[in-house]
Amino acid sequence: MLILLTNDDGIYAPGLFAMEQQLQRLGEVFVVAPAVEQSGVSHSITFLSPLIVQEVFDGERRRGWAVEGSPADCVKIAVTELCPRRPDLIVSGMNSGLNAGINVLYSGTVAAAIEGAFFGITSLAVSLEYDEHARYEPAAKLALDAIGQLLAKKGPEPHLYNLNIPTAALDVAHELRVVPMGIARYGETFERRTDPRGRNYYWATNEPPPPPGDVETDLTALSKGHVTLTPLYFDLTRLDLLSQMQTWGLRPFVKQK
Repeated sequence: MLILLTNDDGIYAPGLFAMEQQLQRLGEVFVVAPAVEQSGVSHSITFLSPLIVQEVFDGERRRGWAVEGSPADCVKIAVTELCPRRPDLIVSGMNSGLNAGINVLYSGTVAAAIEGAFFGITSLAVSLEYDEHARYEPAAKLALDAIGQLLAKKGPEPHLYNLNIPTAALDVAHELRVVPMGIARYGETFERRTDPRGRNYYWATNEPPPPPGDVETDLTALSKGHVTLTPLYFDLTRLDLLSQMQTWGLRPFVKQK
């Protein structure tokens, strides 16, 4: 099995190294990651400037390929140009910080996995709750167990997954919950400040997630210390409204004189 490993924290991130060490138990790991941190870039790609790619080494050990671009760029260039053959699995992570709820839409980590799904390859984003002293090694072992279970249970068709690991799950046994993505809006408050020159600027305050509702989501399960697994899909079409709108009989535009 050939596994393409990428992330959005950069090729020197400890979470990437921890995942590489564990994924080697499943097969050959090929690392292509951003040269520098690309957190929060979502699914941006580089097309107005050249994409610089450089092989990186730790002494004699080849660390992988560093790409001066986004996580999505890394997957695109890896699958089409760098990998020795088409990957069987794409893993993005391990990210420093959870990617749950609406943060999935902002995440470079998740975007890399989505890009892999564009190619019809089973792809998985892996994220660990932020901690200044994050324990990536045990978290990577937990992630490997979840990946192994997925590969054993899923059918031959490619799927896209989002795996989140709270710090609490590293200390006490918690369940692996298969849950939907939370869609409540949060974290959009700003604190207004003034710089030494008297100019106003704003700092995002990182508001906590909303209180739990009646339906369990990744956000509510994570708050209880459970590991969460969410199947994702990149087709944003709202099919129920599409079928309704197709009955509206909308008229074509009239050419303006």
